[in-house]
Amino acid sequence: MKTALAIRHVPFEDLGLLAPLCAERNLAVRYLEAPTDDLAAEDPLAPELLVVLGGPIGAYEDDVYPFLRAELSLLERRLAAGRPTLGLCLGAQLMARALGARVYPGARKEIGWGALALTPAGKESALRHLDGTRVLHWHGDTFDLPRGATLLASTEITPHQAFSWGDSALALQFHAEASGRGLERWFVGHALEIASTPGVSVESLRRDTQNCTPAIERAGRAGFAEWLESVGLPV
Repeated sequence: MKTALAIRHVPFEDLGLLAPLCAERNLAVRYLEAPTDDLAAEDPLAPELLVVLGGPIGAYEDDVYPFLRAELSLLERRLAAGRPTLGLCLGAQLMARALGARVYPGARKEIGWGALALTPAGKESALRHLDGTRVLHWHGDTFDLPRGATLLASTEITPHQAFSWGDSALALQFHAEASGRGLERWFVGHALEIASTPGVSVESLRRDTQNCTPAIERAGRAGFAEWLESVGLPV
């Protein structure tokens, strides 16, 4: 059976909108828990799709979180082989680092719902479905654009919001997969970060989530579906 492997760093940051899209493509989803599972034992080329999910740690903190070394090694081998790979937030940062780019703290945290500025290449990519749609941002770090990558989207705070690399790798600093009531788990899991970030509150995040969910569920689904088809995973 075809498989989709999702590397998860915290339990509440999951595939979200991607889960039903995988089911429609008969992809059996398996979660790999990065902090506790043996990443070095995984064959990075075996799954038809690899998705590296988000989390509240830095992609450069392998001295504190040694599992990141095995995760980066897995990504390096996967990307070198040109196998379909999607990175979301921390996953995008890890992809950038695996491709030789620097990951580091950004000018300030970007938490909340906001629109993207798509590059000309972005407007011709699967991200075109997100043009004018507010997506969820939840990060404090950023990255340099890897050599050979194509920049797809930016925001005022974070110039490098999305890139493609080759024909089968897509990295999104933002969360196009997250919406709806599932984000209530984020509001609990990230309670300390919310409370310590000026201008951010659970109340405002909940209100914006309710307002933005219908649009991102349409646009996110359309964008991910187009990208999956482009890497050989149609319905």
